[in-house]
Amino acid sequence: MRSIGVLIHRWFGLASAVFLFIAGLTGAIISWDHELDEWLNPQLYKAKTQDVDFAAIDALSLANKFEADNPQLMVSFMPLNIEAEHSLMMTVMPRPVPETGKAAAVDFNQVAIDPATSEVQANRMWGEISLARENILPFLYKLHYSMHIPDGFGLELGILFMGIIAIVWTIDSFIALWISFPKAKSWKKSLRFRWKQGGYKLNFDLHRSGGVWLWGFVLILAVTSISMNLNNEVMRPVLSVFSELTPTPFDERTPTPLDEPINAELSREQILPIARQQADKLGISDPAGGIFYASHYDVYGVGFYKPENDHGDGGLGNPWLYFDGKSGDYLGGKIPGQGTAGDIFIQVQFPLHSGRILGLPGRIMVSIMGLMIAIFSVTGIIIWAKKRRARVSTRTNQALNMSSSLR
Repeated sequence: MRSIGVLIHRWFGLASAVFLFIAGLTGAIISWDHELDEWLNPQLYKAKTQDVDFAAIDALSLANKFEADNPQLMVSFMPLNIEAEHSLMMTVMPRPVPETGKAAAVDFNQVAIDPATSEVQANRMWGEISLARENILPFLYKLHYSMHIPDGFGLELGILFMGIIAIVWTIDSFIALWISFPKAKSWKKSLRFRWKQGGYKLNFDLHRSGGVWLWGFVLILAVTSISMNLNNEVMRPVLSVFSELTPTPFDERTPTPLDEPINAELSREQILPIARQQADKLGISDPAGGIFYASHYDVYGVGFYKPENDHGDGGLGNPWLYFDGKSGDYLGGKIPGQGTAGDIFIQVQFPLHSGRILGLPGRIMVSIMGLMIAIFSVTGIIIWAKKRRARVSTRTNQALNMSSSLR
């Protein structure tokens, strides 16, 4: 029975090793994506004009001016507060062209506005396949979860593919733990590292014993990967068997085609007072920190957080409330720690995967785990290659011996 487990582990490992190696290394880097991106690209993050009172500048006015100057574009996400000495970084997308109803062609989706002058000081296409300085972090981020596999057949094929890899990884994690303890009496061997002997023995121990010591962390990363890449396809259907799940407006609405965005009838200025009123009813005291408009669903989202906590470090992240783009009706929200058991399980997935649930220590831990996933991939391939050479050598010698005996 164990031999079957070894065989499955071998082929599951070989099938996923390259992708997990890439995902591990990129994950170790993008644990610090915001810090690294800002360090690499001051032209995007640091305001060109510094001698101003940043706290007195209205971010909404800057967004409105940008849209007036660029009528073919709409702001799809923006922070509502401008950090001192920083630009206003906004995500943008094309509006539908009135004559065709199709989205206009653009070559960027992020802009940095100089708060003092309202001028665009830099832009970029987030997720573009490029190793240019301004693109390297978004490139690595998207590589991490999709391998940059192009969309097709109306599907995000890269996200689906990496979700399947995560399922294989999860199953293989249980098989690996099982075969790591071949004999009950010698269980200590599966926890040791033969540092002094080095070479193949150390490589083997790094793969097996390292995997055993870090098994719980590996499983968390694997399961959360399934949840984020195959949330609607796998995780929510499975969870719904055990717990009721509160539907979001994105579950209940059918999105329009990617090239047919919807123009919101209500403005950001109209939505924000409605959102503040709803937040007060729900006991949310933090200020509105960001707003997005999902143009393919006609849904506004308003996030509530202090300016220094825009990434939701610590705990389950920041609360977000959703509103209809036509009527302003409240459509529900994602409030950390509230909802059914299934809702909270979904909420915890990204904070666990990124380590942000534990703040800075969690991010350090996840960065180290990314490196370890890459090491497990390399050491596994080395083990397979050595054993394959041994098998080939044995078969060759057997064939030679048989040939000699027939002479």
